[in-house]
Amino acid sequence: MDAQHTGSAGWGPVPVRLVVGLVFLVHGMQKLLFFGLAGTAAFMGHVGIPLPTLAAAVVMAVETLGGLALIVGLFTRWAAALLAIDMLVAMLTVHLRAGFFVPHGVEFTLTLFGASLSLALLGPGAWSLDQALGRRRF
Repeated sequence: MDAQHTGSAGWGPVPVRLVVGLVFLVHGMQKLLFFGLAGTAAFMGHVGIPLPTLAAAVVMAVETLGGLALIVGLFTRWAAALLAIDMLVAMLTVHLRAGFFVPHGVEFTLTLFGASLSLALLGPGAWSLDQALGRRRF
């Protein structure tokens, strides 16, 4: 175990990774199982996202697989970077125009963006498959 993963600093990203991963996994599964590809694509088309069916499939995959990747800590930096981009697009296309506060404002997506960006920069921390496999970079 290297210096990055020893002591409390190495454990700092772990709760963020687990909680953010769970939130994304559940949101991705919601799109997949409840809204479906057609429903998610219809929403994306409604808010003006180009190629809404392709965008819906990508978002469903990124949120579901990315959330799972964060939970287990595998390819953490890549998953977190993709999830940060997902939230940036969501903020710019949907939530920013609704103001700051939930339920429709930007505060939740902004929080997920910041947490995802932090994980992309910091990596998984201790107790992750990335760490167990000796992965240090993207």
